[in-house]
Amino acid sequence: MSDFAKVLIIDYGAQYTMLIARRVREAGVYSEILPYSARDETIRAAGANAIILTGGPDDAGEPGAPTLSRAVLDAGVPVLGICYGMQLLAHTLGGKLANSRDREYGPAELSLSTPSPLWDGIPADAPFTVWMSHGNRVMSPPPGFTVTARTPALDLAAMADDTRRIYAVQFHPEVHHTRNGERILRNFLFTVAGLKPDWSMRSFVDRTLDACRESVGNDKVVLGLSGGVDSTVVAALLHRAVGDRLHCIFVDHGLLRRNEGEEVTDMLRRCLPGINLHHIRAGDMFLSALKGVEDPEEKRRIVGRLFVEVFEKEARKLKDVRLLAQGTLYPDVVESSSAKGTVIKTHHNVGGLPETMQLKLLEPLRDLFKDEVRAVGAQLGLPGEVLRRQPFPGPGLAVRILGEVTEERLEILRDVDSIVRRELESSGWADKIWQGFAVLLPLRTVGVMGDARTYENVAALRVVDSVDAMTAEWTRLPHDLLATISGRIVGEVKGVNRVVYDISSKPPGTIEWE
Repeated sequence: MSDFAKVLIIDYGAQYTMLIARRVREAGVYSEILPYSARDETIRAAGANAIILTGGPDDAGEPGAPTLSRAVLDAGVPVLGICYGMQLLAHTLGGKLANSRDREYGPAELSLSTPSPLWDGIPADAPFTVWMSHGNRVMSPPPGFTVTARTPALDLAAMADDTRRIYAVQFHPEVHHTRNGERILRNFLFTVAGLKPDWSMRSFVDRTLDACRESVGNDKVVLGLSGGVDSTVVAALLHRAVGDRLHCIFVDHGLLRRNEGEEVTDMLRRCLPGINLHHIRAGDMFLSALKGVEDPEEKRRIVGRLFVEVFEKEARKLKDVRLLAQGTLYPDVVESSSAKGTVIKTHHNVGGLPETMQLKLLEPLRDLFKDEVRAVGAQLGLPGEVLRRQPFPGPGLAVRILGEVTEERLEILRDVDSIVRRELESSGWADKIWQGFAVLLPLRTVGVMGDARTYENVAALRVVDSVDAMTAEWTRLPHDLLATISGRIVGEVKGVNRVVYDISSKPPGTIEWE
């Protein structure tokens, strides 16, 4: 991505880090996240045109709290500190911190006290609402800084050193609760840093095609094709870039939905004429390896390991194959690691390749969010039926069956899933939501059917709204539709006598249950 203007975001563990990255990209500038623990040489090698320091849960200056890499200040590019980032700048550059007597969590009224490039176009004669989330404060700014804004509870809510182009705000301009937040970020990007909005899906496609041609050269590349949006867009990119040097391997691991294997292969051959597609049926191998396994992380590791093994075996049959392509996205990378080193869940296509596998990894979508991937697909001319496909986890139904995966439980969930999908489509809700599916729970409950006692499985419905899968809100489906879905499942699927609806948001829950 070196051809694009780049904003480097240093993550100190903030819940809004990904939102900052999105806001920058929405402004037309490429953004990239590094954890605060990144080495100085990594930060220097990133070649950033501007740097943003995020918020975080720690108290700057306390023992064990994250520190500021010297490479940030030595880079000579504009810096914006947000919340913890502001406190860290103050602590590092000679200011004073103190615990706030009046802590601010939520909305606050910000008054602009001194002109600043960040405030360009914002009326200074009236306070406006910003979103605060802090427990301590900057009591006095470092030498060379000017106080530029305050709130009723905070005499120093923003500060600036115009000479060094270092700016800091205690509030969160990236959240929609902050009025003028988008303008403040754009002022930093365009007025302070002088960047050009050169990040677009058209420019991404053009440059990625060139990069893929250079990476592949005269070799061949194999792609793990699932039929989902991500891998299909990768296939379309590579098919256009290298033509018949691309070999797509569709591993049918036996954990797909009803008739999905045939549907996927038919769709791919129709949408990508002439594509080299190898359909490998390996259901027995995966199901055998999952026997007795209940831990969700272990399921993901097993599926990921076998997936790669099948790839390796099939790739050996092809001559001059040097690369393995995958549809890894940015949220996959972030969820598999964080600034605090906490893994949310292991993504089977993010763990790297075993040393025994002599294939170089190619991940052309690794820097994109899901909605950006769909935009790339549209640029490539993929039809709506492909781009509208809902996300489906790499391990398939293995992570939608809580507990052990068996053929019997797979068949039950396939029947339930078919009903959920059909009803969402026929009601028109399939095009309104981000994702809707069923989960088979590892418990049974007592019921009454036909005047007889039953003791059967529980199915949970999960339907959510989202933009990029980093956050999600449960969908308020009409009660009549929920009643129809529940009635059909209980009435038509043998082995299920109770249906529940998941009303958890992300966070705290993830979209998938495992």
